[in-house]
This record gives sequence, structure tokens and C-alpha cells, in this order.
Amino acid sequence: MTLHAELRVASRSLDLRLDVPVGRTLAILGPNGAGKSTTLACLAGLLRPDSGQVALGDRMLYSDEGDAWVPPHQRSVGLLAQEPRLFPHLSVLENVAFGPRSSGMPRGQARAAALEWLGEVDLLDRANDKPGQLSGGQAQRVAIARALAAQPELVLLDEPLSSLDVQAKPDLRKLLRRVLAGRTTVLVTHDILDAILLADEVAIAEQGRIVEHGPTTQVLSRPTSAFAARSAGLNLIRGIAEGSAVRSPEGLRVEGLPEDSLRDGQAAVAVFSPNAVSVFREPPAGSPRNTFDAEVTELEPHGHQVRVHTAYVAADVTPAAVAELDLVPGTRVALSVKASEVAVYAG
Repeated sequence: MTLHAELRVASRSLDLRLDVPVGRTLAILGPNGAGKSTTLACLAGLLRPDSGQVALGDRMLYSDEGDAWVPPHQRSVGLLAQEPRLFPHLSVLENVAFGPRSSGMPRGQARAAALEWLGEVDLLDRANDKPGQLSGGQAQRVAIARALAAQPELVLLDEPLSSLDVQAKPDLRKLLRRVLAGRTTVLVTHDILDAILLADEVAIAEQGRIVEHGPTTQVLSRPTSAFAARSAGLNLIRGIAEGSAVRSPEGLRVEGLPEDSLRDGQAAVAVFSPNAVSVFREPPAGSPRNTFDAEVTELEPHGHQVRVHTAYVAADVTPAAVAELDLVPGTRVALSVKASEVAVYAG
């Protein structure tokens, strides 16, 4: 079912709109306090907005016009939280059957659905075990089966992999990718890999608003918000278009390759990879470059390289370069990036 939601919660500074086409997965990313979990609570019926509406297909789950309100257990919404929250006194099979039973499914049919979904998550052999006998990854598989066994019209996922260890996450991502195919889903996550592997579209939430929304590949390859750029591992300088450059409020001027449609004076961003940034102790000579005087604020391991952070620009260099340049927090450096490595577009 297609989801349409307009949500306003004054006490949490939430004021946003979401549209998720039928069978698609939308990932909501954003910093802590951006309103992501509040959004899920409103969609699930656990929190009543001050105003707005929530429609699932042609069913109105909530509207401030006419005081429409469908309680959580009647919404046909499956919610999977960070923790599995299984009933410790029930068997694995009974936990999964609880989902469809709570939606009104007859006992025998619920048991059959539970067995089918335990097969889907590869846990049929643990049907008679209690949750305390399962690993964290297995318990989350049971929670997935319980959420989906009731055949919800909308699936809500709130950081479903955040409590799992690194070894368990890849298998759970593969499972979610398979079982969510064709289901209308809203996924809240801090992990960019979840968005890349599971979501058709990404929305960036900041301070209770959606500041960026589009296809996953577009948002992560051509971000227009600082959070999306950080999530994608890119540098982003925001300002005003000035010829082929962007001039920021702080006075940085970054030359790049602009879109043909970009006009002088228009809000714009310059985006480039930390891998494209060179670090020097003195400003370089030679081919035309963007060069910035900066101070190192942090050195962060980044794969086989070291990410050098400054106030506005990050650079990836080798450990040998860190040693050779004697880089430590507080070191003054010159950062340089070729204009050919910078994308400039409306932002």
C-alpha cells in the first residue's frame, strides 16, 4: 500500500511529509534528535500527532479533520525495533505466531504462518526453543518473522541491526533485502550501508524536517545536505554560485565543474571526495587548484588510510604521509583539490 503522511508534533519540533510508493523502501537518515523515531511512532499509532494525516492506500489511519484515528493493533503495520523484544516465556514458534494472532488470525492459521516464516528466516530447527537459548542475530530473525507473519501492509524498521555484532549484520541485511522486496517499508537507520543495500529512496531528516529526499543513488552521490555528504563520505561546501565556483558564507571559494543550468547567485554546493584532496605544509605551485589554509582538528583511521579533518574539508592520506608531514591536531596545512574533481550544482 502507498503511504502518505503529514506529521506535526510541536513538543518534538516535528513537521514533515512522507510519501512512499507501494512496494518501495524509504530509508530515513539523520543525526540524533532529528525526529526519526518520532516519525515511526506516529506511523505505528504509538504517538498521536498534533495535526496532519496518515493514509495507507485508501485507508485513513489518522487525520485531524474528522478526528480519524485507527489504534495500533488495527493499522496492519509491522514494527521491528532495535531490540527483538521477544516474550521470554514463549517458544520461538509461539513468539512468531503471536504476530498474526494479535491481528485476529485463527490459531491454526497463525501457527502455519509462523512455521512458514521460521522457514523463511532459516530457524525451523529452533521452533521449540525459548528466546534465551538464541544468539542476538537469531533473536532478531525471530523478530523479523513475527513482524512479517501478520502480512502487514506497512513495515517499519527502527535501527533493526544496531544491536547486532559485526559478524551477524551481513546475513541479516541479506535476509531483510529478500523479505522486504515488494513491501512498503520505512527504515530508520544511522548506517549508510543499510540505506545502500535496502532502500530505494533516502530522506534526510534534520531538526524535525525533511531537508533532502530522492533515489538512494542520487542522494548519496549528489548530496545537498551536510549530513548526507558526511554519510556518503564526501566533502560539501554550501554557498552561492559564482561563475564556475561556489562561495561559502565563511569566504571559501571552490572552483569546480558546474551544471549547465546553474545561475550566478543561486544557492549551490561544491562536492568532492576526501581522496581528491592533497595535504601540504606549504601552498603548492603548478596546475590550477583550489587551495585552502586550514588547521588539522582530528586524525581518524579510515580503512588503510588516515582521514585528516579540518574545519570545513577532510582529506584521506596514507599513514606514511601523516608521518612525513608530521600531522597532529593543531598543525597548519594547505589543502588542495583540482577543479576537475569538484562537482558544482544547485543546493
